[in-house]
Amino acid sequence: MQYVPVPIDLLEIGKTIPVDLWDKTGKLLLRRGHNLQSEQHREMLAAHEALITEGDALAWTRGYERMLHEMLRDGSSADEISRLTMPGEIPESDFLAQEDDMSGGWMVLRDRLQGLLYQAQQAEQGAERLERLRHHALDLLTREPDASLFVLFQALSDPLLGYCATHALLSAVVCELTAVKVGMGAAQRASLFRAALTMNVGMARAQDRLATQNAMPSESQRQLIRDHASLGVETLTGIGLVDTHALDIVRWHHEPDAAPGLPENLQQRHLLRVADVFVAKMAARKTRLAMSPLGAARSMVLNASGVAPVLASAVATTVGFYPPGTYVQLVNGERAVVVKRGPRAHDAHVVSVVNPGGMPLLQYLHRDARESRYAIRTPVNAEKIKVVVNVERAYQALAQGRA
Repeated sequence: MQYVPVPIDLLEIGKTIPVDLWDKTGKLLLRRGHNLQSEQHREMLAAHEALITEGDALAWTRGYERMLHEMLRDGSSADEISRLTMPGEIPESDFLAQEDDMSGGWMVLRDRLQGLLYQAQQAEQGAERLERLRHHALDLLTREPDASLFVLFQALSDPLLGYCATHALLSAVVCELTAVKVGMGAAQRASLFRAALTMNVGMARAQDRLATQNAMPSESQRQLIRDHASLGVETLTGIGLVDTHALDIVRWHHEPDAAPGLPENLQQRHLLRVADVFVAKMAARKTRLAMSPLGAARSMVLNASGVAPVLASAVATTVGFYPPGTYVQLVNGERAVVVKRGPRAHDAHVVSVVNPGGMPLLQYLHRDARESRYAIRTPVNAEKIKVVVNVERAYQALAQGRA
């Protein structure tokens, strides 16, 4: 995940800050929705060199630049302009990419996908935007597959980031990696990736609400869950998506065997269903704990039927029993984050981030899990890890440990 400095001098005391603020070690300094309380609070943020994600920075800056442009247009004085501060909210439209340039990392991409999923019916050139997002995601995945899994599994553990877009990206990545493993053709994989990114466009906002609400789904929410696949196809057709295979996969991704036509999409439907369930099981809810990747993989294989068990096994062996970005406890009592897949499903490269006493390590330590004292004892749910992991420091520790 890429971070940029917070414009400390442009923060107004008492105004809501609509982004999460972090320090350089990855510790959360201020949760979005809170405000700058005092001048001393500002000094504290400056002392910690507060940072924001690149995606949040781009969206937040768009709002500031728009207000600045309006003031210049209206003939505001230089004194008035000098007092302009960062906006206290970020419209969803500012997360929707307006540029053809698809630069930035996974969190920028996640923000842009969220904007498209939220505003698909109003989006201009929606199908073209979706295609640019797909190519950008594939480029990031091809360049750094393990780092891609790391960032997305880390994001999955924080539903406040927006669960729908993270779930879609991670499902698409799992589908792509597994599809390559099982020998699926390029055209089939392209349709599957489009479907994975958009399978829940018919209930994007509701999916984010469901991820954070304390109660079980209401009857109206249950009805939307039942209808969202067909609603998604209507929405995607409306924005100009003409890939009939992708539309078919979206329509039947919850009922792969129920489709009356296009039998050649059966494998893609089942794979998306498996990936969808796999990712969902590892996401915590207010009403239940997250399942570990190993537990989710076992559950998929045991409960699958037809062609699904083979695909479920393929997913498990592709991403590993301990995927990058997830956590494990080692034999020596340390808790570590997985940073790279090993040659076999049960192998992994890990970096310890919490000592046996439960305290965060000031220096991340690469551990060779092949050594008995550093062997993986068990997976650990993300909600039991009380530290925010810095991806750059984690991969630096890996590089130093393997040097």
